[in-house]
Amino acid sequence: MNGREETSVNNLFYLCSLIEYIARKTKQRKSAVVIALGKTELTHIYDLADVYHCENIDKISDELIHKHNIEEGCFDNVAACLYTVPSFWDIGKVYTRLIVAVASRQQLPLIEALIQVYNSWVCARIDDYNASTYYNSPSYLQESYFSGTMLE
Repeated sequence: MNGREETSVNNLFYLCSLIEYIARKTKQRKSAVVIALGKTELTHIYDLADVYHCENIDKISDELIHKHNIEEGCFDNVAACLYTVPSFWDIGKVYTRLIVAVASRQQLPLIEALIQVYNSWVCARIDDYNASTYYNSPSYLQESYFSGTMLE
């Protein structure tokens, strides 16, 4: 453990933030970015996150966009936001907490939990920056995820 969080969680946080950054840059849904990168690349980035985080995130994202032919899409939740846009780090933290909870409860490796979460119904809710989902408590979001719908 280095710092306040386990290294594995910190690496996951970087990876989730990078996915968010690439999705915004390419106007793609995060599920499309995760699919384009694939499990092998996701694992590679996760394993080397402590090295990658020393690089400029713009440079890393450009390299990955080019390497995996991630094309410009039309999903722009940042432009659609009527309020203050959460940073890619903010959203990375939301996904990190959810993925850690899913991995723990379902006893999955983190990368498998990541792929599952980013390809689930909850992404559309978190990606709506005009709704309150992304800033709800982590436990509320986790229980909603596991129940298959947002809890009332």
